Amino acid sequence: MDLGTTNLFLGILAVVSLLELLGFIAAAYFAYRLYARAYLLVQGLEERQVAPVMTRVNAILDDVKDVSARVHEETDRVDQAIRGTIDRVDETAERVRTNVRVRATRAIGLLHGIRVAIETFLRTDRRPNVGA
Repeated sequence: MDLGTTNLFLGILAVVSLLELLGFIAAAYFAYRLYARAYLLVQGLEERQVAPVMTRVNAILDDVKDVSARVHEETDRVDQAIRGTIDRVDETAERVRTNVRVRATRAIGLLHGIRVAIETFLRTDRRPNVGA
């Protein structure tokens, strides 16, 4: 093979490499333009569609937060009211129990006294009173 053929092949390889480089540059340029258009499209879509929806979603979340706080406050109030009522019922039950116990003790004592009096009165073997 002579030097002319080698130079011809090297020249062809250089031209092909240059064409490949130009192809890559063109592909990069068109890819960048496509990226820029897609970016503008996404940005416009975000401004027109996503931003208003996010505003509404944030407003709804704020309302839910307010309602949740109110429900929590009302639940606390109801819980305190129920606890207070239960405490008063417990106090009342204890008073009733104490009063019934006192009255029952008096009644039992009275009945016991009546029984002892009747047994004493009905006892046939009366002993003389030693102390008198």
